[in-house]
Amino acid sequence: MKTRRALITGISGQDGAYLAQYLLTRDYTVIGAINPKRKSELTGLKTLGIFSEIEQAKIDVTNADEVHRFFRDNKVDEVYHLAAQSSVAASFYNPANTLQYNIISVINLLESIRTLSQSVHFYNASSSEMYGNVSSLPITLSTPFNPLSSYAVSKVAAHQIVKSYRESYGLFAVSGVLFNHESPLRKHGFFTKKLIQAALDLKAKKIESVSFGNLNVKRDFGYAPEYVRAMWLMLQQELPEDFIICTGVSVSLRDLVEHVFKQVGVSPEAIKDDPSLHRKNDIIENYGDPRDALEKLGWKSSLDAFSIMNEMLDGPLKMTTSTETDCD
Repeated sequence: MKTRRALITGISGQDGAYLAQYLLTRDYTVIGAINPKRKSELTGLKTLGIFSEIEQAKIDVTNADEVHRFFRDNKVDEVYHLAAQSSVAASFYNPANTLQYNIISVINLLESIRTLSQSVHFYNASSSEMYGNVSSLPITLSTPFNPLSSYAVSKVAAHQIVKSYRESYGLFAVSGVLFNHESPLRKHGFFTKKLIQAALDLKAKKIESVSFGNLNVKRDFGYAPEYVRAMWLMLQQELPEDFIICTGVSVSLRDLVEHVFKQVGVSPEAIKDDPSLHRKNDIIENYGDPRDALEKLGWKSSLDAFSIMNEMLDGPLKMTTSTETDCD
């Protein structure tokens, strides 16, 4: 018999799928919020072999009435709000949609919890992008916000809204400030997936070169399946508290590119710099301080960025090798 019930928004994404898998191992009933206005393939759940174990609830989290109706008709113990317009690049082209979705969805969920289900533990996905370029590293929760994109602005607003509801209404509402985290389930359009696909296309001689933006920037990369466990741990604490979830180490995008190219066996000379792909006001370097997560949650990252890239390459490389063998 299932012991607890959890609602996951954004279950079609990388984090949503891994979180669902983790919660199932802890005997949860997992409900995935599916936007009825959008087509959700749920390929991550299918890849992990857990699609049939997930209950689905049709909810547009930007619609207050639909959110209210769900909480009125369903009992849940925990809510993990992962759904967002999560592309920094896209937020420059569609700032209004980014701000509306990422802020209104949080307000709707918290209002329904406040009025109908105050015992619910609520997790909000914040982002390291909120801090922008900082005067000193590592980033901590006391580092001043300096958002450099509409996405980052929306995440600052949502983060502060969660804090306000926690302090004003006594809700168990927390935000996890997750730094970059990757996995084989990472969707196309993100840098790491673009990198891997480009390397494989170069190896297969489908292309002769590949263009990237600024590869000198540095980021703190972790492993998504480990990061979702940190989300769960945050909701198991006696008192609600925000946490930074990170590795504490930064790696340049150039080092990642060269590592992947070496693993695949293609020359780094194929890399081209495209100024049009450089972001305005890009963050030069960021990495966080993971000590609170270790001391209070007992959580730490175990895989470095290069090991994560190897994990992401493993399946595609095996498939490529198998295809080459079949053609011999």
